[in-house]
Amino acid sequence: MKVVILAGGLGTRISEESQLKPKPMVELGGMPILWHIMKIYSSHGFRDFVICAGYKQHVIKKYFSDYFLHTSDVTFDFTEGENKMIVHNNNSEPWKVTVVDTGLNTMTGGRVKRVKQYIGSEPFMLTYGDGVADINISELLKFHKNHGKMVTMSAYNAGQRFGVLDIDKDGKILDFREKTQGDGNLINIGFMVCEPGFVDFIEGDQTVLEKQPLEKMASLGELMAYKHNGYWQCMDTLREKNVLEDLWARGEAPWKVWKD
Repeated sequence: MKVVILAGGLGTRISEESQLKPKPMVELGGMPILWHIMKIYSSHGFRDFVICAGYKQHVIKKYFSDYFLHTSDVTFDFTEGENKMIVHNNNSEPWKVTVVDTGLNTMTGGRVKRVKQYIGSEPFMLTYGDGVADINISELLKFHKNHGKMVTMSAYNAGQRFGVLDIDKDGKILDFREKTQGDGNLINIGFMVCEPGFVDFIEGDQTVLEKQPLEKMASLGELMAYKHNGYWQCMDTLREKNVLEDLWARGEAPWKVWKD
């Protein structure tokens, strides 16, 4: 099953870092947050990634093209008149990574639409490139398969900053909408599972994933919530980045569900 990661936004709220690189490439402990997200999925056996790039997409492509340089010791041997690179202590991941330029100004839904050819006709994972969690991806998929609906999104109680979900006792999402001052509902944190037909509900580049497509799924009774009660944190601001960096430096990062 492919994992689609939205990594094309401008990251304006963390401009201190995103002036030079896409937000998903901002580092925690010397590795991009995108890498951390991929490690979460990989620890559950999901290792085929489709990265929806946009802003400074070449940075993401170059990172993976030079992956050995970032993770391994290398010897550059010019003694025989050629540029020969020898990789030592190979620390590469067992990943297949497809990086797609989905456009600079394309909306979140449009980015998913643009990678349809790489997703194929199978169910797929979908998440944002700026949030980490100790979520059990295997249980999430099991939940999705059991209810048989079109889309599952992970829901979390994180206060008032994000769009909210109205959920019935069985986990069906009755409404997906923007927050109001009085809301205390669960929010969408990504970590979704989608049936391939969901992509057909996305019109084009200007479609916002969190608007018409997901709202339509809710109105049709095809949107379910997997309630996550563990840790989750997005990295929208420099303050949030520093919080995550501090947890990682102290060896207390809850999202580190993999073994070294």
